[in-house]
Parts: sequence; C-alpha cells; structure tokens
Amino acid sequence: MPSPLSIIVVEPDHDRALLIVDSLREAGDNEIHVISEVSGLARQIAERAPDVVIVDLTSPTRDMIEELTLATSPLDRPVAIFVDQSDDTMTKAAIEAGVSAYVVDGLRADRLKPVMDAAIARFNMFRRMRDELTETKRALEERKVIDRAKGLLMKARGISEDEAYAILRKAAMDQGKRISEVAGALVTAADLLS
Repeated sequence: MPSPLSIIVVEPDHDRALLIVDSLREAGDNEIHVISEVSGLARQIAERAPDVVIVDLTSPTRDMIEELTLATSPLDRPVAIFVDQSDDTMTKAAIEAGVSAYVVDGLRADRLKPVMDAAIARFNMFRRMRDELTETKRALEERKVIDRAKGLLMKARGISEDEAYAILRKAAMDQGKRISEVAGALVTAADLLS
C-alpha cells in the first residue's frame, strides 16, 4: 500500500466520524474522506478509488453487509468493518463477502491503526493467493493444450513425445511466440479440420 493512504470512512454519526478521523490522523499522514450517507455508496467510493475502506456500524443487517461489500469492492481493496454487535450469521456473511477485518465490540481509537494494518496485510495475502491460483490455472490450461498438440503431432507423424515437444518448441522460437500459443494454434487447426 502506498503511503500516505487514501482512506474512506463510512460513518453516519458525525461525532464517531470525527473520532475515527482523529485516530487516523494520529496514525499517519493519510488522505481521509468521510461518507455519512450510505445511499449511493458505490458511486462515492468509485469516484475516490481509496486504498482502504473503514466502515463503522452499530448493528448491521445481512443486507447492509452485502450492500457495503458490493459498494466497497473487497477484492479491490482492504475493507475493515467495525460493529457494536453481531452474531455468527453476520460474521460469516462478512467473511464470505471478502471483508479483510470484521471487528465486533465496536470501534476504539487505540485499536483502529492495528486493525487497519492487519486488514491490509490480510488483503495483500489473499490477493497474492488469488494471483497464484489464477497463474496456476492458466499454466494448467496451457499444459493441457501443449499435451494435446503433442498428441496430435505424435499421431500424425508417428514420433515420440520428446520429438513432438521439440517440434513445438522450434516452431515457437521461429515465430517468436510461446509454446502454448503455437500449441493452441495447432489444436484449433486440428479441430477445424476434423
């Protein structure tokens, strides 16, 4: 996360919003925007594109958690929600929605910064995991295409798997492409011809 951070605080109560802003200012030189009106929240957050969103709710409902989650894009940025009271259903809904931190027993100024730091760290960890999963899925799909292309070459030319791979590798080098791209073209051509 860059420093200073751009932080949006969602807090309808003016006095509580001031407490949060003061705590955040003590924690560092951050750009802080307070949103007190929840209607149009998605648009307001999108306009500012913050690094972090902090939400303070007295008694959340499942619908409110879902609306806030959609509005704050927990997959795009860390979201910390502070609530005064909750139950297992609300906690589960927040976690399933991808909220980075869900703190029950309200917001206290002394724990705001540590919770925000933990939310950022957790968000970054999950983003790395999502990126690794995406990369692994892509590599697996490429591997399947390459294996299919090798099978086509082995069948058409009566050659070994190593020879088929060498042909794909040479074609990729000659064309300045990745092996998976050449393999994909071969598989597509074979599908068109069959």
